Amino acid sequence: LHLSAVKLAELHSDLKIQEKDELSWKKLKAEGLDEDGEKEAKLRRNLNVIMTKYGMNGKKDSQLIDTNYIKDGTESDTLDDPRLEKLWSKAKTSGKFSDEELDKLWREFKHHKEKIREYNILLETVSRTEDIHKNVISPSEENLVKEEILHNKHRELKEKLRSINQGFERLRKVSHQGYDTSSEFEEPRVIDLWDMAKSANFTEKELESFREELKHFEAKIEKHHHYQKQLEISHQKLKHVEGTGDKDHLNRNKEKYAMLQEKTKELGYKVKKHLQDLSSRISQGLQHNEL
Repeated sequence: LHLSAVKLAELHSDLKIQEKDELSWKKLKAEGLDEDGEKEAKLRRNLNVIMTKYGMNGKKDSQLIDTNYIKDGTESDTLDDPRLEKLWSKAKTSGKFSDEELDKLWREFKHHKEKIREYNILLETVSRTEDIHKNVISPSEENLVKEEILHNKHRELKEKLRSINQGFERLRKVSHQGYDTSSEFEEPRVIDLWDMAKSANFTEKELESFREELKHFEAKIEKHHHYQKQLEISHQKLKHVEGTGDKDHLNRNKEKYAMLQEKTKELGYKVKKHLQDLSSRISQGLQHNEL
């Protein structure tokens, strides 16, 4: 796959969550609690997203050209969207951003790209499901269940599209005006969650509690970013030491690299699991608004 150390750690975290979700689903299936197959369909969508994200779906052009902003200043990756490319180009040449802020902004652009990718995968899944449903003539209880599944998927599409539109508007604003120093959150995933939480059916007390949890979540993400950077630096040092022939030095670097790799995997899993839990809570609040 030719993935960097950071990407391999991220892949490990994604697969660990997928494995846990699949084990939970198998228990539900054994108890007859997924008769409509919705949870199984969601698992397949999630796996499809992972395979596409890391270039494991057999399509040569789908694999991300791996990059990290420490090594190459973010220049080797593409955003696959002319509007995003134009905004990023303007931001880079505007002189409004420090190197650190450009790194942060690039993470926002990459996060937005992933949201669009996930939306397109879900859209394709819904289209296929609708085609199958149209070919079924006889109205039955099973078909009514499938209609409910489609309704849920359309609602999920609507939520994702709203998040994409909000995200693009934020990128447009930040790219033109620079970062607002009074902004409450900096991490793109946290900003997304906070924007959605304010639209959900939360009381003032629940919203305040959610804000505090997001602050802890953002600190967790920053810690993960720190270990990702240290892992990349350690990986570069290890490659350098391998060429010197110094065995003692090599062993010390291997030990440090292994420790950083394990810590990065562990933190990556915790961040993604926490994100999954927070997103689920907001989704429930948004669904309640529609009732």
